[in-house]
Amino acid sequence: MSEERRKRQQHREGRAERIPPKYFKWGGVIALLVLVYLAAWYYSNHRYDKFAKCLAAKHARMYGLYWCPHCLDQKHMFGASFRYVPYVECALSHTEETPQCKAAGVDHFPSWQFGTEPPKAGVLSLDALSDKTGCSLP
Repeated sequence: MSEERRKRQQHREGRAERIPPKYFKWGGVIALLVLVYLAAWYYSNHRYDKFAKCLAAKHARMYGLYWCPHCLDQKHMFGASFRYVPYVECALSHTEETPQCKAAGVDHFPSWQFGTEPPKAGVLSLDALSDKTGCSLP
């Protein structure tokens, strides 16, 4: 009896040896790699959520301009967690500020205000923000 005929007979009798296709073997590996990648992406983009929420609770506020490159640098330090940072947009146009920023005495950007203190101008490191507010970094 030939090998092919023997396999067909075993298949008819329900004794066929079931070997999963190769893609089943690699499917689990690929799914695991995708999960690890997504977890790493989420952690890297959201790891400052708690820190940013703490800044909000401590009444820290950032004043900035949408077109200011230093303001963008400050925002990028937080990644996706910046959405929790209390932020005041000061630009009405390229030359005009909002009344809220004028009233706060902001003239350089970005500026940070902590409670009732006068605004502090410049890009602040996350460590400096942590020291100033008492919020712990991850």
